[in-house]
Amino acid sequence: MQTQSLWEHTLTFFPQFLAAVEERAAAGATIAVIGASDGRFILPLAAAGYRVIAIERDPLALHGGEVHLPGDEHAHTTGLIDRLKLEALYDRVQVVEEDFLQAEPLGVLCDAVWTSCSWHYSANHHSSLAEFVTRMQGMVRPGGLFGAEFMMPVQQRHHLIEHYTSPEKLRGHFIGDWDALLTLRTNEFTERAHVGQLQAHTHRMGLLLAAHTPNSSYQPGKKNS
Repeated sequence: MQTQSLWEHTLTFFPQFLAAVEERAAAGATIAVIGASDGRFILPLAAAGYRVIAIERDPLALHGGEVHLPGDEHAHTTGLIDRLKLEALYDRVQVVEEDFLQAEPLGVLCDAVWTSCSWHYSANHHSSLAEFVTRMQGMVRPGGLFGAEFMMPVQQRHHLIEHYTSPEKLRGHFIGDWDALLTLRTNEFTERAHVGQLQAHTHRMGLLLAAHTPNSSYQPGKKNS
């Protein structure tokens, strides 16, 4: 591709999600990305032939502008919209410039939905983790795929914030009409400085992939044999 995302070199479980999409979704399937940023995941999905809904509220990520980089450098970054145009992918992507937690429903169910390390941001802590997950689940059609990678607690303060979760805890949101397909987790690792984190820092990350598989015998609040 002609342009590069600011997040190009950060660790991601996106290849596992993409492999699941390729296995389960038809050609031209509709995939929503919550927290589209400058297109690290949007462009590969669109280039693969999928119809993508990119939900992002940050004007800098969407339209580009000056960013502060490690080494006390400043540079102009290309936003998602211009990157899509440069790669001739703009017609394959619907950009929704809204706060995911406050936006009106899309009015369409998606074949897959993905988010990367979005709910742990403090700006999203005005809503519970359960609300974030439930809103994402509500976007997935029966038979569709849910994918999320997320930060796990490392510092003591993280253990006090539910949005820094674990695959085991997150699975509790996927009962009844959901089948957890894959959970992964990393050990602690040091990630080099990048935009938004101008010093090297320590992370733990998790992944959960789940399929929406309606089960007519399941009733919330009722014990099923």
